[in-house]
Amino acid sequence: MGDRRQARELALQALFFLDMDKTDPDKNLIEFCANNEEKLTQSVKPFFWDIVNGVVENRSQIDALLDKCSKNWKISRMPVVDRNIMRIATFEFLNRSDIPCSVTINEAVEIGKKYGTRDSGSFINGVLDRIKSIEGYK
Repeated sequence: MGDRRQARELALQALFFLDMDKTDPDKNLIEFCANNEEKLTQSVKPFFWDIVNGVVENRSQIDALLDKCSKNWKISRMPVVDRNIMRIATFEFLNRSDIPCSVTINEAVEIGKKYGTRDSGSFINGVLDRIKSIEGYK
C-alpha cells in the first residue's frame, strides 16, 4: 500500500473516531495517534495531518458541498464511513490541486469498498462526481 493510501485510510479511521465520540476531539486525536504510532510513519504523517486538520478546519464548507450534492441524503443520515470518506475527498478537491480529481474519486471509491457497505462505492462515486461537475473541478 502506498503512503498516500495509508494516510487516507488512517485519516478515515481518525475522523470516524472523532465523529463517533465528540467529547474531546483533541484528546481523542492524541489517543488515536498513540494507538496507531507504528502505522503513522514519517512518510505517512504529513499527508495524514494535512487531511485530518484540513477536514476538521473546513468541515462546515465540506459538509455544505456534500449536502448540496447528495440527493435525498442529509449529512447526519449518511453512513459514518461514507460521510468521512467523502469529507476527505472533498477536502482534496478544495485544497489539493496537485491531486487530480479522478485520482481522488478513485481512491475514495476503493476505500469505500474496503471499509463501507456493498453500496458505498457507487454512493461515494455519485456524490463526488456531482461535486466535481457542479464546482468545476478537474
